[in-house]
Amino acid sequence: GFPGETEEDFEQLCDFVKEMRFERLGVFQYSHEEDTSAFLQEDNVPEEEKVRRLQGMIDLQNKLSEESNLRDIGKTFEVLIEGFSKRSREQLFGRTSQNKVVIFDKKNYHVGQFIKVKIHKASSATLFGEPVEE
Repeated sequence: GFPGETEEDFEQLCDFVKEMRFERLGVFQYSHEEDTSAFLQEDNVPEEEKVRRLQGMIDLQNKLSEESNLRDIGKTFEVLIEGFSKRSREQLFGRTSQNKVVIFDKKNYHVGQFIKVKIHKASSATLFGEPVEE
């Protein structure tokens, strides 16, 4: 948001995000900080409204990200292995060339290796798959 943002301004932003269908968005609540050009403008958006709009944008982007990831089920991607999954040392994670996170069983793979992974499940933030032997 920005100082003086109206509900119509926010709705236009939501429409833009829906039209562009971003894979990911960095979304943060506007804060009225000194030494910024916006500081000289009146911050007339109530805190509760800032929080509501922030959550609305996060919810919208989560929905769009999940839709995008669900379209990847059944596809095979080349993945660069980056490390262990946060939930299990028996799984690794890596990223596709589209920067999507993929979780898969560790087997004998190692960090820095490129492997092919077929996607079988997805959430708004993560793809889950099985390595494809070549």
